[in-house]
Amino acid sequence: MMEERRLRFKTQIAVFIALIIATFFVSLNTGVIQLSPAETIRTLLGKGTDANHLLLFEFRMPRMVLSILAGAALAVSGAIFQTITRNELADPGIIGINVGASVAIVSFIFLTGGTVESLTLTSKVLLPLAAFAGAMTTALLIYMFAWNRGVSPLRLVLVGVALNAILSALLIVIQLQMEANSFMKALVWLSGSIWAANWDYVTITVPAVFLIIPFVIYKSRYLNVLHLGDQLSTGLGLHVERERQILIILAVALAGSAVAVSGNITFLGLIAPHIARKLIGPQHERFMLISALIGALFLLLADLIGRVIIMPSELPVGLVVACLGAPYFLYLLMKS
Repeated sequence: MMEERRLRFKTQIAVFIALIIATFFVSLNTGVIQLSPAETIRTLLGKGTDANHLLLFEFRMPRMVLSILAGAALAVSGAIFQTITRNELADPGIIGINVGASVAIVSFIFLTGGTVESLTLTSKVLLPLAAFAGAMTTALLIYMFAWNRGVSPLRLVLVGVALNAILSALLIVIQLQMEANSFMKALVWLSGSIWAANWDYVTITVPAVFLIIPFVIYKSRYLNVLHLGDQLSTGLGLHVERERQILIILAVALAGSAVAVSGNITFLGLIAPHIARKLIGPQHERFMLISALIGALFLLLADLIGRVIIMPSELPVGLVVACLGAPYFLYLLMKS
């Protein structure tokens, strides 16, 4: 039985990696300017034209790499929140973490007088830090208001939903203070847009994702215990509040890193863990990795759909994810 489970796990990893590679290659060929597979392969091998090289390596590829990174980060963040709150409807976009990061980013852009794509390299480095600060402040507020001789998972989610509404209103107030052009760009970006992607953002995002996700997988044994409930976890010798706080910080860091480069994308952190849980079960060593792969594939596919569905215009990827995720959210709500 154990050998069969390991084989199934390895097969699922191989299938999702193959799907990500296939979607990545299709996305490289697709857009307002379409390339044939042969032209794409020649360009990737360094034998294409300068125009094709510019199109692939400076416009499409950074955007797709960021889609993979942001998708994986949001999925793992959602998986952590669902485990520590023991609530299948928990998602960093629903409980206010993403909006908190968005408030900090829009405030940062407003105060520096720039837009997402015109920021200097120094500002781009500070952008994820601002996102983390905003997301962390929101998480602390949620934790503080949810505290009542400990933190109830249900109170954690309800307080998060309330703060999400308050911060969304604050975000609109800040946007109304911006110039018309900057307001529209911020509005599109906050809808979930990766169109301003470049290699600077990739360079900044890669360390956060590739350091935090392996550490989360390392902490999976604590997540396995927390999944059993606070009383049983305490009885097994786990310092519940300390581990919950560490895991919240990791989830917030992942969500903040994703929001900094992709805007406020909701429901991805809800969908990916649910699909992974149905495929692999609640064993977090495997569950987290499968969630990351599903999140990466889902956002990459959503970005592809957003680019081609109303060509030559583009639909923000966050709207595509919302159109796919909202019905699933309603289904889970009615089911539970």
